[in-house]
Amino acid sequence: MHRQATAIWKGTLTEGSGSLETQSGALAGIPYSFKGRFQDESGKSGTNPEELIAAAHAGCFAMQLSHFLAENGTPANKLDAKAVVTYGPAAGGGFEITESAITLIGTVPGINAAKFKELADKAKAGCPVSKALGAIKVTLDAKLG
Repeated sequence: MHRQATAIWKGTLTEGSGSLETQSGALAGIPYSFKGRFQDESGKSGTNPEELIAAAHAGCFAMQLSHFLAENGTPANKLDAKAVVTYGPAAGGGFEITESAITLIGTVPGINAAKFKELADKAKAGCPVSKALGAIKVTLDAKLG
């Protein structure tokens, strides 16, 4: 199985801009820029690679956990997963991603907190995006809501 996305960039790093498109068409001509990546903390000037990694991580984790919960006989009514990707200056120059922190509030009838945490931890370790992010710190704060 293969999935693809295309990035078009025009101009220099700081003055240029680009657009992103995904195979599914869910992203089509989505703008990204230096400002949106490194200067605009509001996140309103376009997407950036770190935001997309966070979305991929939250989505993958929630899907993996939903599978484990269903296997346990306690399917979720709702999983509200948020991933926050941290990046900043690297010691040797440039920038680096250092962490992806997942917070989760689950609405799961019939499960106790200990089993929920066990399955959430298993999903964090087993989701393909968590595995791909093996070079960084991945944390999880999971609660039943």
